[in-house]
Amino acid sequence: MVAVIKTGHSINRILNYNEQKVKEGVAECIAAVNYPKDVSQLTLSNKLNRLLKQVALNENVTRNSVHISLNFDPSENFTHARLNEIAKVYMQKIGFGEQPYLVYQHHDAGHPHVHLVSVKVRADGSRIDTQNIGRNQSEKARKEIEIAYGLKRAADSKQRQVYELKPINVQKVQYGKSETKRAITNVLGAVLNTYKYTSLPELNAVLGQYNVLADRGCETSRVYKNKGLVYRIIDENGNKIGVPIKASDFYNKPTLKYLEAKFSQNETAGQMHKVRVKNAIDFSLLKNSNSSLQSLLKALEKEGIATVIRQNENGLIYGITYVDYQTKCVFNGSALGKPYSAKGIQERCYGKDVSRQNVPLHIAQDLSRLQPRDITTAAEVNVHHKEQKNNISSSEKDNVLDALIQPVQSFDYLPYQFKKKKKKKQKHL
Repeated sequence: MVAVIKTGHSINRILNYNEQKVKEGVAECIAAVNYPKDVSQLTLSNKLNRLLKQVALNENVTRNSVHISLNFDPSENFTHARLNEIAKVYMQKIGFGEQPYLVYQHHDAGHPHVHLVSVKVRADGSRIDTQNIGRNQSEKARKEIEIAYGLKRAADSKQRQVYELKPINVQKVQYGKSETKRAITNVLGAVLNTYKYTSLPELNAVLGQYNVLADRGCETSRVYKNKGLVYRIIDENGNKIGVPIKASDFYNKPTLKYLEAKFSQNETAGQMHKVRVKNAIDFSLLKNSNSSLQSLLKALEKEGIATVIRQNENGLIYGITYVDYQTKCVFNGSALGKPYSAKGIQERCYGKDVSRQNVPLHIAQDLSRLQPRDITTAAEVNVHHKEQKNNISSSEKDNVLDALIQPVQSFDYLPYQFKKKKKKKQKHL
């Protein structure tokens, strides 16, 4: 279990955040503790006024609201009763057991979690001290609850790690709008703010791993002309199925305008991680002089790098995208440089120009049946004929070696904490 505690100045804002998600159908209020009525009988005004009245007992407390999320492993799908029980024990252990608080179960991420909304002012007007509460009371409570309830333990070094999300099971989803929306919301919640992508194809390289597509439609469509965007589920063959959902219908509004802003932010953030992917490719090709596209994909998979291959109807590979799960970065091959583009990779594998060379038809059919995430396990697909396997020339091998041992441009970065301030010279009077 992972607990995240945040304090704020506005209880209205925190409550409205959770209630808005309830309206969106991605959350539900499952408990109201220390309230005079059962949660099923409470209106929004009832929920808010109970908290506001207690806050009013001490106007000197400016950061008066508390917003806590308890996050569980994806395998821990508890009932409302069990979630409420864990929340009650947790709140008691951190000193909020007697406070009025609301419990919301959210369904907008790839793992089960609840949000707790409360205030820092006690019934007698005194203030609850939350200084270092996360490091002290919360950490102790988390460990005790994990043991008591047999929960998956959150390693100290991985408490902030985003839980891995499983692809949408297209067979189990009934393709009505509500079911489709909830399934896609879980994927978007885990991907949009976690991965660094700089274009829609790069984003789709990640979303495709979970059977989701961000779709603008064809250039003549009304959606495309109006700069619109829809999200939809795709099957294992990449075919669009189910009901498309407009981007503006999701609670966090992941519209094209929103994504374009993310593209700009991610452009700079991902630059420093390019060298890891390039080195992984270079070392793989250098290590095996008879390297093929098949063996390269398998080698990259071992390094935590998924490879999504794009091809046309005739089987011609025209694009390649790398998804680095370690750094959460996505790179189009051409963005890394010509040697890492689709054409460059094929030439380095085959040792000859492939600009006019199509992939054999049966190979194209095999690749088209693969899901994007399956491209990384292409050992099951015979993507090259034996007669196409040519050794990398010694001159090319030397060029790769030279590139690897060339000094990388350095910016002499030194963490701020280790920089010594220059002492000012004192003037002697």
